[in-house]
Amino acid sequence: MDTSREAIVLWCQEYLGNLLEMPANAVDPSADFDRLGVDSALAVALLIDVEDRYGIELSPEDLFENPNIDAVATYLHEQSRRSVA
Repeated sequence: MDTSREAIVLWCQEYLGNLLEMPANAVDPSADFDRLGVDSALAVALLIDVEDRYGIELSPEDLFENPNIDAVATYLHEQSRRSVA
């Protein structure tokens, strides 16, 4: 599984694009989740699917501290590197 920051950004864009019923390329990775229309139910779905896909727990607090796709991708990439090291 590709855990590069870029691959995580693309996956998150596709995932949220599907949930928000918009093209993945229309999901701005630097826009805060609330601006994209991500509510608490969608956020919980994202947390669960991130853990399933990458094997990295992403808590609600982590999502609050990383409020956009770019920040989440950086966090997940760093966590994946730590788990390998």
